[in-house]
Amino acid sequence: MIELKNLTKTFATADGPVDALKHVNLTMRDGDIYGIIGMSGAGKSTLVRCINMLERPTEGEVLLDGRSLGSMDKKELREVRHRITMIFQGFNLLMQRTCLKNVILPLRLGGMKKSEAEKRGMELLTMVGLPDKANAYPAQLSGGQQQRVAIARALATNPQVLLCDEATSALDPKTTHAILELIRDINRKLGITVIVITHQMSVVQEICNRVAILEHGEVVEEGEVSEVFSNPRAEATRNLVYPDMADGAMLTDRHGQRVRIIFNGAIAAKEPLLARMAINCGIAASILGASTRSVGDKAYGYMLLEIPGGPNELATAVNFLRETPDVSVQVEVDYAAKEADA
Repeated sequence: MIELKNLTKTFATADGPVDALKHVNLTMRDGDIYGIIGMSGAGKSTLVRCINMLERPTEGEVLLDGRSLGSMDKKELREVRHRITMIFQGFNLLMQRTCLKNVILPLRLGGMKKSEAEKRGMELLTMVGLPDKANAYPAQLSGGQQQRVAIARALATNPQVLLCDEATSALDPKTTHAILELIRDINRKLGITVIVITHQMSVVQEICNRVAILEHGEVVEEGEVSEVFSNPRAEATRNLVYPDMADGAMLTDRHGQRVRIIFNGAIAAKEPLLARMAINCGIAASILGASTRSVGDKAYGYMLLEIPGGPNELATAVNFLRETPDVSVQVEVDYAAKEADA
């Protein structure tokens, strides 16, 4: 288990100190596929470098199975880095070495005999689906194949934790899906904890079970992926989960009362709610915006509605929608309050 306690990292710059991380508290349980997501400059890269102590935190602790990495000497940290390995966006393979030699490099540096290392290397190349590329060079491989070799190399030391720092950002969608499937398969078969650093919510939704959202170095939301997707609370989360949820510009000329429906499951998302509301309640809502997506076998999304009429129609519509399973309802404009103020 990895615990981050009050983790803070401050950099000195010509313009003064900059807080890249501010009092981050997170727990990654054994076997998790844990997503850490944020826009550029949120502090993701600094966080991942603090986890393996490539960057020393200014304050706070990183604990692995209860042991503080900050209190370890250089020898102990080298041992820990065999247990916490990393893959990168740029693959970081040695171009002058074959795929097999790239994979076995950490084993050879650790003193393993060449024959034993090569046997282990072939097992790992087979695991990632590239046993026939042992004698090929990285330049002869596609980007997805290079990342598979990098994953095999990261697994060479039998790690407990695999850090994925924007590991699929340079890949096309089809290849990204294949690499994520491989990572999920490794997590299931080997029980390795995976920490996924990304700016792509699509990556989180595909393989992660928990997620933390970073903004300006702070955790603004954290929890199960399904909960965060179904009911995003922080503005940064809403912008990541539903990028087109920022309807303000589109609605500048609309002054009606608005209701946002958040769908929390596939069954709810497929129900003809608006048709039933029109028939049962006599309220014909207008759709101002909508977005849905799948997480595992469930669908999540939102629909922004304009409700005609006055406060009574708004209350009727909200009550009707809230009776539907797997649906959350947020009133975007407090029409009744506006009427009272008038």
